[in-house]
Amino acid sequence: MTERLVRILIDSFGKILLPGLTMTIPLTVISFSLAMVIAVVMALVQYANVRVLRQIARFYIWVVRGTPLLVQLFVVFYGLPGVGIVLDPFPSAVIVFSINEGAYCAETMRAALESVPVGQLEAGYCVGMSYLQIMRRIVLPQALRTAFPPLSNSLIAMVKDTSLASNITVTEMFMATQRIVALTYEPLALYCEVGVIYLLFSTVLTRLQRAGEKRLNAYGA
Repeated sequence: MTERLVRILIDSFGKILLPGLTMTIPLTVISFSLAMVIAVVMALVQYANVRVLRQIARFYIWVVRGTPLLVQLFVVFYGLPGVGIVLDPFPSAVIVFSINEGAYCAETMRAALESVPVGQLEAGYCVGMSYLQIMRRIVLPQALRTAFPPLSNSLIAMVKDTSLASNITVTEMFMATQRIVALTYEPLALYCEVGVIYLLFSTVLTRLQRAGEKRLNAYGA
């Protein structure tokens, strides 16, 4: 560990962290929020067992989960201009991450919905509730409580997956690190440094996850 390397690491920390706060975190939050909307819709479609819509949902999940995220990023950012659809890097990343994560979270939500006893649905009908009221007031709250831990894990995984957005020129933490590496020729130390920053982000989210689980358990009790 030379004096030069220590100086590089100190100088680069802020230059890597800033894109993390201004690009990585917003990309994660926006994408995951849209993914949750997609997931809930896809899960409800499957739970309602409407034949045609269920098949469409299953096809979407099959295609998205069966193809690499990096390929999906390249198709949207580099492929769509070939048919006249040109998107900026950040919107492209948001679209792809939302669609990709939505497919995985949809399966989590579907399993959580199916874990709610059928009697809850029947009880709702008995007191005069409509199907939508039962979903909103009875089934979904219970399903979300069950799905909270795996969905939190998906959010943490997405923070790390955003590093792939550098492949379509999104200036997030990993791309910022690559640019510094190109100037300093210190790949080992700098890639370890960005790894530590990702670890810090993941640790914060893990602590929030545990706090959320405790609160939900206390509420459920």
